[in-house]
Amino acid sequence: MAFEIINPESLGEPKGWNNGLLAPVGGRILFVAGQTARDAEGRIVDGGFIPQFERALLNVLEVVRAAGGGPENIGRMTVFVTDRSTYLAQLKELGTVWRRHLGRHYPAMTLVEVSDLVDEGAVVEIEATAVV
Repeated sequence: MAFEIINPESLGEPKGWNNGLLAPVGGRILFVAGQTARDAEGRIVDGGFIPQFERALLNVLEVVRAAGGGPENIGRMTVFVTDRSTYLAQLKELGTVWRRHLGRHYPAMTLVEVSDLVDEGAVVEIEATAVV
């Protein structure tokens, strides 16, 4: 299963995402609910933004794997953060975490700054759509 990357030249070259991914015919769509940095006991992991981002990403990947997919099956991702400036200040570290778990696979992505998240203490939440 491979997506066809859609990046119109008129939009410029994306860096760290793709503008669109076209799913192959016959794929099944998996909608992954927003995942925060909750551990198996339902507690938000300690350590700040980077550990929370990594745990939320791992939680998304766990759902995708449970459906029979892998990182390469994720076609769209939305990242909700409570502080955009923290996200931007840690892009290098985020890139390291990203490549450790998704390699060079970049879905169509959106970043949204929100005032709060449902899980107390959460600073990041990630939702995704995958095709398996």
